[in-house]
Formats: sequence, C-alpha cells, structure tokens
Amino acid sequence: MKLSFTKMHGCGNHYIYFNCFDQAVPDPEALSIRLSEPHFGIGGDGIILISPSDRADAQMRIFNADGSEGRMCGNGIRCVGKYLYDNGMVNGRTAVTVDTLSGVKRLELDVRDGRVQSVRVDMGAAILLPRDIPADFEGDSVVGAPLVVDERVYHVTCVSMGNPHCVIFLSEDIDSLDLARIGPKFEHHPLFPARINTEFVNIQSDGSLKMRVWERGSGETWACGTGACAVGVAACLTGRAEKGSDITVRLRGGDLNIQYTDETVFMTGAATTIFEGEIEI
Repeated sequence: MKLSFTKMHGCGNHYIYFNCFDQAVPDPEALSIRLSEPHFGIGGDGIILISPSDRADAQMRIFNADGSEGRMCGNGIRCVGKYLYDNGMVNGRTAVTVDTLSGVKRLELDVRDGRVQSVRVDMGAAILLPRDIPADFEGDSVVGAPLVVDERVYHVTCVSMGNPHCVIFLSEDIDSLDLARIGPKFEHHPLFPARINTEFVNIQSDGSLKMRVWERGSGETWACGTGACAVGVAACLTGRAEKGSDITVRLRGGDLNIQYTDETVFMTGAATTIFEGEIEI
C-alpha cells in the first residue's frame, strides 16, 4: 500500500502530513512510530492526519513519535492551515477553521504570492485550574509553585493550552541543560497524571523569552507552539510580561509571537513545506 505525504515544519517542529480527504491511513499509532524514526523512516516529531470535519474546514489528528495521540499542536495547526490553502481546499479563503481534540481553532492566513507564509491562530483561553490541566496541586492555579525534581527545587507555573505544560524560568543558561536527562523526570512526575510538556526559559536582555522544550511522547523538539503560548501566559502570571502585549518567544527553530488576553491566547508564526513524497507501507 502506498501513501502520499507532505513533510512540513513550523519553527523546526516537523511532522509528516497525510491528506485523509483522498486516502485512508491505517493504524496511525504504529505508523507514526515507524515513520518518525530518521534512519528507517522519514524522520519527524510524529504524523498529522488532515481529515474531513462536519464542524470545521478540516480535522487535525496528531500522533507523537512514540505513537501516543496528542490533543493539540500549535506549530502543526499552522502547517495544516497552509496545506489547506496552498492545495486549494478552502477556495482561497484566508480565514479557516480546524477541528482538534481541544476544540475548533480559528486561523488567519498571511498569503504572499499565492502561498501562505505565516499563520495567526486563536488558541483559545489558557486553562489554569490544576485539575483541568491536569496537575495535582492545591489551589486555583499553579504559579511559581515549588516542585522537587531530581533533588532540586524548581518553581513551576502550569498551564494547559489544550495539552498540559509546566513552565520554569531559570537564571542559568538553558543551553547547558542536560534536557535528555531532566526532561523525562518532569514528564513522568507523579504530580502530572497525564504526563507533562516542560519548558525551560531564560529572560533575554531585550525582554524576549528564550525557551527549550521537552515534549511528552517526542522528547526535545525544536519548537512547540502550545508550549510557547504557555510560556507567554506564565510570563504574564509571574510579572515578567504584560497581558495584552506582544511577547516574542525564541525557540531553537525560530520565533513565535504570543499575545495573552483575558479571553484567549493568540499565536503567530511561520509555516513551511519541506517536500512531498510517497511511501510504501
């Protein structure tokens, strides 16, 4: 059986996209494990299925590199918006909707020379109530709360943007972190019953936020859109940024612009097609 695919990335967060309007993808969990492997597969952070929806222009399903299904992917949804427009699936409209496990998201497409260059996504309201993240902390929110990991006390701020995030602001250079060692200890910490995505952040001299991310199910990735949103929210909650302002989050794969308001979180960033192909499974 042969499947057509498109490899795309948002700030280096790279997935293998399948148009399921035209084809069926069997056993996506196992397929994601196989294809994400760079030596024997295509290589990526997982696969994303673009399918019909009865309440939006398309549905997006995300499968991580370990086969687990994700609820939302900010970088991935920007690429879905680009795919729909560039392949003539939304009749030239620059306002499109995408159905996810975290609800229907609205996208605004920036089109130049007939191709989408960047996408602004209304990511919805930030979820702060611990039981809804989920995070097993007391109180109405987790802001700068102490958490012991590997015999060190970290001060964490927890946010869900459709999937759970734990944000940590550090004074030491995050480039020197052994993320492969410490990341899994956060991901599988007993206070996070659904596992957790963890962002380690430095404040830059220009006020921007430099971040590295350990994603549950995928390990360290070059970018995480929902993680960047969580970092922007956490910066506002801890007094490091102002609500309503444009917050630049610098990831290994590029920059994202985040705006946190009382009603929602907006994320703006690039979306890029790498190549198209066909694979036999």
